[in-house]
Amino acid sequence: MQDITVEQLKQKLDAKEDFILIDVREVHEHQEFSIEGRLIPLGILPHRLDEFEDHKNDEIVVYCRSGGRSGQAKMMMEQMGFTKVRNLLGGMLEWQEKIK
Repeated sequence: MQDITVEQLKQKLDAKEDFILIDVREVHEHQEFSIEGRLIPLGILPHRLDEFEDHKNDEIVVYCRSGGRSGQAKMMMEQMGFTKVRNLLGGMLEWQEKIK
């Protein structure tokens, strides 16, 4: 599925759209700044994907600091059969720069 920009994600959050938001950063990064995504660090994600078994065809947005780790998370999830995973382009760095 096509990735998502910070502006598009902000619109989805403001509209209270129904989707799953996952933060694949580390605990300390999440504590410093968060947009309330469910924290599952990338290293743990493969062991927690069974929690989302019923959501393989639901929209899932993954994010990290800059988009690299969440890009890996997206590829991993797609390989496991998830069909609507979107990576937040630019991650939290982009969010903090563009969304006030």
